[in-house]
Amino acid sequence: MMKQLSKEQLSALKSNTALQLPEASHLQLPEKVLQFGTGVLLRGLPDYFIDKANKAGIFNGRVVIVKSTGKGTTDAFAEQDGLYTLCVRGIEQGQQVEENILNASISRVLSAAAEWPAILQCAENPDMQVIISNTTEVGITLTDDNVHAAPPASFPGKLLAFLYHRYQHFNGAADKGMVIIPTELIVDNGKKLKDIVLELATRNSLPEAFISWVAQSNYFCSSLVDRIVPGALPGKEQEAMQQKLGYKDDLMIMSEVYRLWAIETGSEIVKQRLSFSEADSGVVLAPDINIFRELKLRLLNGTHTFSCGLAVLAGFTTVRQAMEDADMEAAIASLMLQEMVPAITDIYITAAAATQFAHSVLDRFRNPHLAHQWISITMQYTSKMKMRNVPVLLRHYSRTQEAPQLMALGFAAYLLFMRSEQTAEGDYKGTANGQVYTITDDHAGWYHAQWKRLEPAVLVRTVLSNTALWGTDLTELKGFATAVTNMLSALLQEGAGSLLKKVNHVKMSV
Repeated sequence: MMKQLSKEQLSALKSNTALQLPEASHLQLPEKVLQFGTGVLLRGLPDYFIDKANKAGIFNGRVVIVKSTGKGTTDAFAEQDGLYTLCVRGIEQGQQVEENILNASISRVLSAAAEWPAILQCAENPDMQVIISNTTEVGITLTDDNVHAAPPASFPGKLLAFLYHRYQHFNGAADKGMVIIPTELIVDNGKKLKDIVLELATRNSLPEAFISWVAQSNYFCSSLVDRIVPGALPGKEQEAMQQKLGYKDDLMIMSEVYRLWAIETGSEIVKQRLSFSEADSGVVLAPDINIFRELKLRLLNGTHTFSCGLAVLAGFTTVRQAMEDADMEAAIASLMLQEMVPAITDIYITAAAATQFAHSVLDRFRNPHLAHQWISITMQYTSKMKMRNVPVLLRHYSRTQEAPQLMALGFAAYLLFMRSEQTAEGDYKGTANGQVYTITDDHAGWYHAQWKRLEPAVLVRTVLSNTALWGTDLTELKGFATAVTNMLSALLQEGAGSLLKKVNHVKMSV
């Protein structure tokens, strides 16, 4: 029977060449980071960077995790001395990557409900410099929270209580402020969290001097995170990996290779405190991170949205499966590199940066260890198309008056995907390749009605001219309605698979 992973096993594992190990001294490093959240994203991204920096002798600090939810326990972390295995799997610059990393960045995990005094005691630690959070988007909201409760109910309330305790303990010393980095998927998350904390301090009648200290001596940094961390390996893979590594690990997780943590700051103090950024190019400290958000939104999310309907119609279940088909892969790559990259290139985003990011996205799509379902990507298809792709289409037309053929194909596939029958229960169901799928979209009923009453060519113009859907009349874009109509007609007559071959042949012939 395999032993449970713990610090006692480190010396016995030194001969295992399949594992990147910490030194025993890494488990004695001071606690420098307070982290709200035990989730796999934090363990697969920020904690990964901190551990890598510690192994390189750079940051030299560990993480205290605050567990705020009532679900689960902290037992697994305690039993394994905070150690866990991160299995990195995927493709980078066309090459397969497989790394197994024993992460030693976590010092301990404290329950907010059961160990609040111990969490406040961390505020008294002069080595503490950084606070990280991932409490879901709902976590960064303003509520009438009592910061004197033990603990306060909300994440901002807990954060404010921690800062107030630190302020009191160090008598308002300016150099004892914290660098606070939320990773929740909200634009300007750092600014919004700061505004909530300051408002909450006012509502709780905390001293004006403290409120000024929060505003002036603490650094709230907006950030953007991007890494797929599915969590635990599938059952049989987990067992095989544990056999290979020689221990049982209840906290083992898997992540893709790609990693990005873009942190918005121009402060030299913040850069010094976030010295772990020096250990990996995936941590980017910049005064403006909107470029990274734009690249991700347009080239990763936008390509998904332009491609998902076509993929379902062509019979592909997962992104990986689609990328294993030469015709679908060529269409996705051409869409991104030939039409979308030129459209988003401007004075802020260079063609080189956009092209490099696009190639990294293609590597991510090809990852054989991920099973991203196309049907999941189609959820709220219409709103995603409006938010992610209509701006790219408009920017394309600001450069050229030629209709983008692959964007038109993506739009036509979206229209055909939205053709449905209504069930007795009121659901809307589409059919492709003999397979029935559910349409999860707020506009499914409207599309159902349009398909029932209109011929395809009329339907195209009706949809494209609907300013309520798109915020603009897309029929005014020269040749776009005609291109979409032609693609839709071809999809109806030939099917997605046959059309993909023809589109790629035309592209290669040009």
